[in-house]
Amino acid sequence: MSGTSATGRRPAVAAGANRWVVLVVLCVSLLLVALDATVLHVAVPAVTEDLRPGAIQLLWIVDAYPLVCASLLILFGTLGDRVGRRRILLIGYALFGVASAVAAFAPTPELLIAARALLGVGGAMIMPATLSVLRAVFPDRRERAVAIGVWTAVAAVGAAIGPVLGGFLVEHFWWGSVFLINLPLMAVLLPLSRWVLPESRGSADGPWDVLGALMAAAGVLGVVLGVKRIGGGEGALGPATLVPLVAGAVLLVLFVRRQRSREHPLIDIRMFSRPTFTTAVGCIVLAMLALVGLELIAVQYLQLVLGLSPLATGLRLLPLTFAAITAGAMGSSVLRRVGPRRMVGSGFVLTAVAVLCLVRMGAHDDPPLLTVSFVLLGFGLQATLFGAYESMLSEAPADRAGGAAAIGETSYQLGAGMGIALLGSVMNAAYGPSLRSVHGVPATASHQAANSLGEAYEVSARLGGPAGAALRSAARDAFVHGLHVTLLVSAGLLLLGAVAALRLPRVMECAAPPGERERTGGPLAEQPDGDRAAVGQPADGRAREALPRAAAPALARPVPADAAGSGRARH
Repeated sequence: MSGTSATGRRPAVAAGANRWVVLVVLCVSLLLVALDATVLHVAVPAVTEDLRPGAIQLLWIVDAYPLVCASLLILFGTLGDRVGRRRILLIGYALFGVASAVAAFAPTPELLIAARALLGVGGAMIMPATLSVLRAVFPDRRERAVAIGVWTAVAAVGAAIGPVLGGFLVEHFWWGSVFLINLPLMAVLLPLSRWVLPESRGSADGPWDVLGALMAAAGVLGVVLGVKRIGGGEGALGPATLVPLVAGAVLLVLFVRRQRSREHPLIDIRMFSRPTFTTAVGCIVLAMLALVGLELIAVQYLQLVLGLSPLATGLRLLPLTFAAITAGAMGSSVLRRVGPRRMVGSGFVLTAVAVLCLVRMGAHDDPPLLTVSFVLLGFGLQATLFGAYESMLSEAPADRAGGAAAIGETSYQLGAGMGIALLGSVMNAAYGPSLRSVHGVPATASHQAANSLGEAYEVSARLGGPAGAALRSAARDAFVHGLHVTLLVSAGLLLLGAVAALRLPRVMECAAPPGERERTGGPLAEQPDGDRAAVGQPADGRAREALPRAAAPALARPVPADAAGSGRARH
């Protein structure tokens, strides 16, 4: 495959410092999308009081954005490879801005749900486009590693500061203000991106597979919807859960079979035959599987057990954010020194240690313990996701960057959904039984309290007196016990990820300059993306586990932009 555009020429790529200006624009774009994934969570009580949505409507207000976004990532990621990644990104900006304005002033739950769905469409255009444009602008793997480190850190920052910013805005303004913050930034980003960002495309051979794109969208939507219903406490065998889950899985299987049989597929399924690509995707899923559900439970712990406000809860999580930023800044140099295998594996182990430290949490606040644990968690999570994303994107051919980015983002979303379902189920299984028989509390009240800690507090307030106090204390203790069990399960998943990371390469392989090829014994076989060739690396893509020390100087030199090659393998 070629990294050229449809015209046969290399896409225009910003040179020199312009690349870093492009990175800033892409990171601001990603920051907005990441913010919108979490900023509404703290505004839900205010939305409920103002719009009076029903239970199902409230669920869709929260879930419409991530569901639509996850289902359309593959569609828009592959479409960007065909029609232009910058073009898709600019359309995504426009939709995101319009949807934000509609959501901010929505007078009914139905209109807010529609606006959140449109935000999901815009987000699905923006997320893979930022990563695939980054892939095109940074052809040298060393510089690209720095850029991906910044990119992943910004994603972590957006998700972390969402509750802080949302809590501040809701406390000082009204719930619609959490959407209005997007408008001034979009007004700047849209013209700036049109001027700064280079256009790039992948291979345009053959027609775009519209049916395949729709099958992928419907399949991912069904699977994510089914998984989220399980995470919401609905039975796994109920028709509302089983039907979308099975239908989505069947559609995804049919999608894979269709891509294998097509001459010009949307996604080159052969990428999954590369151990590095498959392992990196699996590590992304495992990292999110272990941590996203845990994050939601930890927020409940800070608010309901320790009694912190939404703003104070967000501030308590800031050490995690600062650690992630620091790890992102250091990621490129660490990856070059230790290689993908050690970086991702160590990240998983460090995160597991942080999670095990949190097992010491009890019913009383322990700020030093939480701070140290969150710092370790930020470093470990950032190292894991950075190493996995960098390995996945560098393994993918340049002309399939949009599809590869979409696979990575879809894996992120699926892992997050499955984590909520799995760890939520573990939490419920550990929490509920302890409240079925509380001394002095009626059986019906105990049954209601077993649903969640928030509901237990409401029931205890209605009961009042010694019975209410006993129920409240028992519910708090049961929640802490359930949290400890969930933390142990999460740590087990993270250690499983460390084992899976053993399949990643030991060294970070980068292309040698052309002159170096002649000094090392003739031309080197290049990889399809034109930037993964390493001294002594065979042409079939199976990298050697270790490189001779004599080859190290060749790998230490960056590749000039005009020497990165078009990606066509030499024979």
